[in-house]
Amino acid sequence: MMKTTMTFPLGLLAVLALFVSNRPNAETPPPGAWEKITAALPSQAPAKPAKARKVLVFSATAGFRHASIATGKVALTELGKKTGAFEAVISDDLAHFEPEAIQQFDAICFLSTTQDIFSPHPELVKKMNDEEKKQAQEKTIRLRKSLMDFVESGRGFVGIHAATDTLYNMPEYGRMIGGYFDGHPWTADKEVQVDVEKGQEQHPLNAMFGGKSLNFREEIYQHKAPYDPKLMHTLLRLNVEKSAQVSGMKRQDGHYGVSWARLQGKGRVFYCALGHNHEIYWHPQVLSHYLAGIQWALGDLPAAIQHQ
Repeated sequence: MMKTTMTFPLGLLAVLALFVSNRPNAETPPPGAWEKITAALPSQAPAKPAKARKVLVFSATAGFRHASIATGKVALTELGKKTGAFEAVISDDLAHFEPEAIQQFDAICFLSTTQDIFSPHPELVKKMNDEEKKQAQEKTIRLRKSLMDFVESGRGFVGIHAATDTLYNMPEYGRMIGGYFDGHPWTADKEVQVDVEKGQEQHPLNAMFGGKSLNFREEIYQHKAPYDPKLMHTLLRLNVEKSAQVSGMKRQDGHYGVSWARLQGKGRVFYCALGHNHEIYWHPQVLSHYLAGIQWALGDLPAAIQHQ
């Protein structure tokens, strides 16, 4: 059989490589994670899907990469599979955000993404010629618009943990997700208490908690502008007094939201800051909270969301 070898000009190879930098190396969850996750999964979804649902789970990083991403991928895959609520498509391929390709999905999930995931690395840009820079900029603009159009047209967006440590140079994204990462005074080894927001004990996205608080070790974020409690429907909040005492807290209003929901155009946005430690992904109530949030974002679980 004749072997055919394809060759490309170096410039074209650079363009093809622009958006595949910072790919993860081989990532695997810790030993026993799959067994712990499957044992913690809810037996059924809180709502019956209106149709077969497909969710893109995207975890590209241009900054810090969480070791727990691999565990989160397994958890979300198995969560959808066991309950039948959705099919998780695990991919960091930016081609999925092209305007036509993105339409195959019902929701997009950013699983601990970081920094400017829609643009090439600055060091790579330095090596590009003017035409390559132009193509790269056009692609960045196109993919950003595609994501926003997707959500605002009536689809769903889900952010987990470092999704707020993403796209700082895209203000419309910051407004959509509800704020930007501003440090984590509560590091991964700190004991924290996460409370169900007062008055939200019976909310469909909080039903799994039975009004009770969560106590565990987890990294907890604080957020900065455009973070504003009035512009989101808070579901879970850190209890500062009953969590480890730390320094570096910046919020004057004392509002450290852990989970919230927002409406974006005709679309639905659910964010949960939990997800740094591997153990979070086999916590039964957290998995059920993820599922309820995802189903709401998909449009399958009715829930009243109120904010300015």
